[in-house]
Amino acid sequence: MTDFLQCRHWVFDMDGTLTVAVHDFAAIREELGIPEGQPIVKTLNALPQEQAQPLRKRLQEIEADLAVQAQPAPGVQALLTSLKVRGCRLGILTLNSKENAWLTLETLGLAQFFEPEAVLGRWCLANPKPHPDGIHHLLNHWNTDAQDAVMVGDFLWDLKTGRAAGLPTIHVDPSEAFPWPELTDLPVTSLEDLQNRLP
Repeated sequence: MTDFLQCRHWVFDMDGTLTVAVHDFAAIREELGIPEGQPIVKTLNALPQEQAQPLRKRLQEIEADLAVQAQPAPGVQALLTSLKVRGCRLGILTLNSKENAWLTLETLGLAQFFEPEAVLGRWCLANPKPHPDGIHHLLNHWNTDAQDAVMVGDFLWDLKTGRAAGLPTIHVDPSEAFPWPELTDLPVTSLEDLQNRLP
């Protein structure tokens, strides 16, 4: 059932997956004037450019502050090392910006695991998560297909994105609630848990 754990191409969400979750999205929405429950990036993308630009700049500043305070998720270094030793290629698909993604990776000491071209942020694509464009972009970059790739994330958008691209999905949920079983191929409580399940 978990043959996909032998896949050679791994796509990770970043915030809350490779890091300890710290984003207070309700507070970010409030600061940006986005209604409660609305997706931040999608809402900004729908605004006129002159209205969206200052809000995008402020979002970048908020998340840059969080990036330099990022804490590694338990087991992240060991998991990524194990995958690299196996010859896997690793990518990131995040709703953060590419710049903040790199800042986070450098803060965590994880940048060496990822090629710059395989780190995709919210403005890298016309259609951010949960649209599958980002995964298709990575698969093309790696010259592979969905049969040899897996998506790892901590939130609904990650699982929906993986499903939409035809990838098996791994849901990392320390709370053990796993609220989206219909979108989850493997529930794990941590990256340590995931590493322990690798063949």
